Amino acid sequence: MDKCKDAVAFSNDGCDTGDGKVCNGNIYDKQIASSEEIYGEETDALTKPRNSTARRTVPKDPTSYNMAYPQKGIAIIFHSKICDEDTSKLQACLENLNFDIFMYDDRSKGDIQEIIEKRSKDDYSKYNCILVVILTHGEADIDQRLWSTFTADKCPTLAGKPKMFFFQAYQDDNRPQTDGGDQNTPDRIPTHADFLIVYSTANGCYSERNTTNGSWFIQALCEELSENAYTLDLMTILTFVSRTVAKKYENNGQRKKQIPCVISQLTKLIKFQKSDI
Repeated sequence: MDKCKDAVAFSNDGCDTGDGKVCNGNIYDKQIASSEEIYGEETDALTKPRNSTARRTVPKDPTSYNMAYPQKGIAIIFHSKICDEDTSKLQACLENLNFDIFMYDDRSKGDIQEIIEKRSKDDYSKYNCILVVILTHGEADIDQRLWSTFTADKCPTLAGKPKMFFFQAYQDDNRPQTDGGDQNTPDRIPTHADFLIVYSTANGCYSERNTTNGSWFIQALCEELSENAYTLDLMTILTFVSRTVAKKYENNGQRKKQIPCVISQLTKLIKFQKSDI
C-alpha cells in the first residue's frame, strides 16, 4: 500500500487548502502556544508581537533544540520529474526520521510561494521543526520571501524551533561557471534566529547530478543522515556532506567540482532522537 495519501493543508479554520501528498501524516488538533516563556515582551500568540518578539513554544535548553516531541517534524518537498531519484531517496530518509512528508510535483516559483504562505498558517504546536526542500531543474531563483513567512512573529507555533530550507537546483550545463553570485540576485540570507539555509552549491556555480544516482548533494546528504542522524548533530553532518561532495565527486568530462553552501542562524544544535514507538 502506498504510504502517501492526499494531504490536508491545515489552515486556521481547518479547511483543506492543499493538494500535495503526505507520508506518515497525522491530523493534529489546533492548539495555541500556552508557555509563559517568551522572547522579549509577552504578547498574544496569534497577533503580531510587540517589538518583533514571539511567544516561545519550547522549553529552554542551553545547547540543543528540543527534539523529543511525539512527532519529529514536518517536511515539505517540491520536486520535478528530473529529480525522481533524489525524491525517493530523500523521502525514505526522512520517513526513517519520523517526519510527516508533504509532496508537491512540478510547481512553478509562484505556486511554491503560494503554497508556502498557506502552510505558514498551519499550527505546528505538536511539531519540533519544519524542513522545506526544493528539488528543481534550472536556477534556484529563490529569495527571502520563501522563508520570511516562517519568522517567529508570523508563525508563532514555530518560534524557537529550527526552520530548515534545502535547495537543490540542477543548473544549465551551458551556463558559465563563476566564483561568486550575481550582485543583483535577491537576498538569500534570512535575518532571523533559528533558520538553516542550505544550497547544493554556491550561488552562480554548477550543481551536478548523476543521471542514474541523482544529484551529488542529495546523495551525500541521505548517506550521512542514514549513517549518523542519531549520533551527530546536523551541522556536523552537513560539514561531512560538504566534504563528501567536494572530495568524492567530480564531473570527469569537464573536470567540475562542487561545494554546498550552508547558512546557519541556528542558536542551538539539532540532534535527532529515535522514536519511542
